[in-house]
Amino acid sequence: MNIYGVSFDRVGKVHKFLSEEEFKRGEMVIAESEFGIELGEIVKVFKDDAQEEKPEKSILRKATFDDMDVQTQNEKDAKVALKISKEKVLEHDLPMKMLRAKYILDRSKLVFFFSADGRVDFRALVKELATVFKTRIELRQIGIRDAAKIIGGIGLCGMQTCCSRFERDFKSITLKYAKAQQLMINPSKISGACGRLLCCLAFENDNYLEILKDIPDVGDKIEYEDVQYVVSELNIFHKTLKARNAEGKMIVLPFDEVIRLLKKDDENKKNKEEEECDSNS
Repeated sequence: MNIYGVSFDRVGKVHKFLSEEEFKRGEMVIAESEFGIELGEIVKVFKDDAQEEKPEKSILRKATFDDMDVQTQNEKDAKVALKISKEKVLEHDLPMKMLRAKYILDRSKLVFFFSADGRVDFRALVKELATVFKTRIELRQIGIRDAAKIIGGIGLCGMQTCCSRFERDFKSITLKYAKAQQLMINPSKISGACGRLLCCLAFENDNYLEILKDIPDVGDKIEYEDVQYVVSELNIFHKTLKARNAEGKMIVLPFDEVIRLLKKDDENKKNKEEEECDSNS
């Protein structure tokens, strides 16, 4: 059995499926999503690893040209459905914003994705939409980051937002990322269009952590030429450390020199412990 990653939406979440057939990336298949039978794209081929967690569902079959034609028509009709749903939301005066509509392949269900600040009683709306479209209706409330993914836009970098361009899964982003990269903790500078911390803060975080590995943090004490200093600033771009002693004297040391000093200090402590151990014995 082979394991494949299938996405049912453009830059959508990757779902794992089993299949005895051989597929390549980019091929279209038919599989069962959380909404029903859908057309999806093979976006990842997982290695044959015994430790790889086996998914419960299997790919049903390879997509045909007829499936592609149906999908194209469904997407066109979904755009019309979205426009109508927005009009109905206004008629019902509901505090919600319709963002996207989606037919599953056999049109047995029409799913609407919307955003709202809180819970919304949309029971009357669902009944009316079911009457209009003659199919089962599902309304799915999504979070602010998912909403931004659907809407799209331009980021602070001047390029299309990462979430709508290639980022399939949202990572947990915290202020630790910004601090490690020595960015100003200014919400307007480190937040995306969704109002949350920028997804791109995670892209190079591992590199920053590797550079700062074994480097003392601000506030830590180091010893240089038999004088104790307190680290006051780290410059990750120049790879230098600033520290001050009790008299206010400041020194600037390259990271390589800091690591050498720390290793020397560890060796001295180790030798001292060995000498004390020998004298006690």
